[in-house]
Amino acid sequence: MLARGAAKVHEKGVTRNLSDYPAWQDDDLGLPLPDTLHACSVCLPTWDSILGYEEGREKVVKRMRTGYPRFFKHPAVERLFAAAKAEVASDQEEVIVLPTRGAVQRAHRWVERQAKTAVRIASFHGLQVLIVPAKAKQQANEYWRFAGEVVSSRQALDFLDGTLREGSKSHLISRAMSKFSGTAPADNFIFTSGMAAVTAVLRALPGMLDGKKTLQLEFPYVDSLKVQELFGNGVVYLNEAIGESFDEALMRIRQGEFAGVFTEIPSNPLLRTVDLHRVSKACQDGSTPLIVDDSVAGPFNVDSLKYADVVTGSLTKWVSGQGDVMAGMATVRADSPLANTFRQSLKTDSTENAPLYIADAEVLLSNVNGYAKRMETVNANGQAVAAWLAQHPAVEEVWHPSLTYKANYDAVMRKGGGYGGLLSFILKNQKKTPKVYDALRLNKGPSFGTPFTLVCPYTMLAHYPELEWAEGCGVSPNLLRVSCGLEPLESIIAAFEVALSNA
Repeated sequence: MLARGAAKVHEKGVTRNLSDYPAWQDDDLGLPLPDTLHACSVCLPTWDSILGYEEGREKVVKRMRTGYPRFFKHPAVERLFAAAKAEVASDQEEVIVLPTRGAVQRAHRWVERQAKTAVRIASFHGLQVLIVPAKAKQQANEYWRFAGEVVSSRQALDFLDGTLREGSKSHLISRAMSKFSGTAPADNFIFTSGMAAVTAVLRALPGMLDGKKTLQLEFPYVDSLKVQELFGNGVVYLNEAIGESFDEALMRIRQGEFAGVFTEIPSNPLLRTVDLHRVSKACQDGSTPLIVDDSVAGPFNVDSLKYADVVTGSLTKWVSGQGDVMAGMATVRADSPLANTFRQSLKTDSTENAPLYIADAEVLLSNVNGYAKRMETVNANGQAVAAWLAQHPAVEEVWHPSLTYKANYDAVMRKGGGYGGLLSFILKNQKKTPKVYDALRLNKGPSFGTPFTLVCPYTMLAHYPELEWAEGCGVSPNLLRVSCGLEPLESIIAAFEVALSNA
């Protein structure tokens, strides 16, 4: 029932095929992978399992052994938390374990403000523990999720095995990524996750000290907006950067109103690209940093540094390409007026506060070797599937950079790059979406950038508590997001052709 390509999973120095592991436990739920795997995805194969997960139904949740790492703690991380609680906390207290002193001190300050209660810190054999009263558990978990300064599953396993390692190989990743970013390795800063890179850049903005808000252009990945709301001074949000509202936003940027301007190239899940030339010019006029996240397209496809002061990106997705390691990167434009300010702050955060664990770096270094070759296939599959869906009589609309705000995307596309493997679509009869989703014989779950095609009802997973708000922003609850993998194109289209017969 689950289509698998030649996906590899790295486990304690051993490389194995995903097909070596059972992915399905019964006919209702595909809830995969042994504790030793470090996967960044989980399979929720039916519409009902999506609802069950979001509503916390025991039938679904009790069978999930792993999930998207910042949302659903890996079993090894859960064991680490339990060990820390047993040693340094009482039965009435809860804990989160963080990798460094800097991260736990920030968490301490933030959770105390949010929960309006005292919390404390303890050292734990080389890691750091935030200890909170039970009533502050939600805020502590929110810090873990949104800040992204997490202990990875490999780091947790090594700790539990007594083999926790020192040292770093992030400089080697910086060097490898320079081939794609076109920058000096010293301007690439590697983090434990993509969100850790985003929060580090947010903290580095000089205007934050002046109490300025940030500006978000285009409907973004949910946590990118939440980071600005939770860790910044507030955020002004423009859902679609066109028309008079866009003109007004540019005027406000020129007036220096914002601490920074954030956008994605392209946006997730609507795959729209803002006019970066106009935004960049306004930012220059207003001495306002422009931060662009290129996670959806990746540095192989786009050169956002032509316009941005800093580019952030998740290395978990296309760059790794395997779904078995988590990492992030922030890249500083060398001639940005704020280059030295960003370098100083990001160096501290990436080395002292949210560094990538050495074992994760080793896996990423192995994976990045195939990045360019993978993207050639992914780009071709993404564009072909988008074009095929756009012509299908059951499909109402398709979003993909080859179809959506194409001229804006073309302005930042690298020579030899493409439009990426991520696309979204809705049906003409949206009531049929659950049937189509259930009938799809493809991998189903959150995340993107895996070697196998991955489909999810994105809005249901990312915005379930706020579906009405998301729909008001033009993001339907019935939107299906597709991350095209490395399978033969005809097999991907064949799966959609069968499923769409239910529409």
